[in-house]
Amino acid sequence: MQPLSTFLGTTPPQAAPVVDFIKPLTKEDEKTSLDFFNIMNFVLGYCLTLPNEKALRESFATIGIEGGKTFDPAKLSPEMRTAIEQGRADAWEAFAGGVKELNEGKLTSGDIFGSRETLSDNYLYRWLGTIGIYGNAQAEAMYPIYRVDSEGQPLTGSDNYTLHFAPGEYPTVNAFWSLTMYELPQSLLVANPINRYLIKSPMLPELKKDADGGLTIYIQNESPGKELEANWLPAPKGPFATYMRLYWPKEVALDGTWKAPKLEKVK
Repeated sequence: MQPLSTFLGTTPPQAAPVVDFIKPLTKEDEKTSLDFFNIMNFVLGYCLTLPNEKALRESFATIGIEGGKTFDPAKLSPEMRTAIEQGRADAWEAFAGGVKELNEGKLTSGDIFGSRETLSDNYLYRWLGTIGIYGNAQAEAMYPIYRVDSEGQPLTGSDNYTLHFAPGEYPTVNAFWSLTMYELPQSLLVANPINRYLIKSPMLPELKKDADGGLTIYIQNESPGKELEANWLPAPKGPFATYMRLYWPKEVALDGTWKAPKLEKVK
């Protein structure tokens, strides 16, 4: 491998300036520390002001939130400080409510992923989109998320679950679909004895169908037994989430006619 300038025999471009990155906060401190706004100012220094956000950025600047500047909490009046702290608490409450609606299926990936034009000034949905960074717009992919079971309880490897597709009710796609396992809170793939990290539509010929032609996927930490192991998606021992991905979804998925089934806890 060599620089392009060497390959072309041209003068190399000037090196990019070294960025003195600001120290990040912990996830918990992000919610309450006023140092968050210094991080915000650092990031805003690399963000162009869009015409439709000019008034918003000017409003931010009145309290010291401005790209490249230092945010000084000491300059805030007690009333302003209280208002900012309450506003942040309200924002995190709204975010938690949005996550709950995603878990319940009241919001979908199509609501929170997409272009700036699609999401417009719905900053809550844009924020919720950080749950699955790099998500495609709905026409390209849909992402039914499983973080809770059908009764709203968080998923854990101490329990066993099934995901059942009735005959003719498999995910409706023009390309392919998949169901991937992630250990929480790391959101990483899960080491397992059969080296299986997802179940996807190209595997359908190898999966065991139900007597009526449907499909049941077994989601649990330990094998469901040799006869059912073809349909086993191994889970960790602790908390986890599974993400379904529908690539190039068909219209019945896009318009909500087809709905992802619930994850059922085995009792």
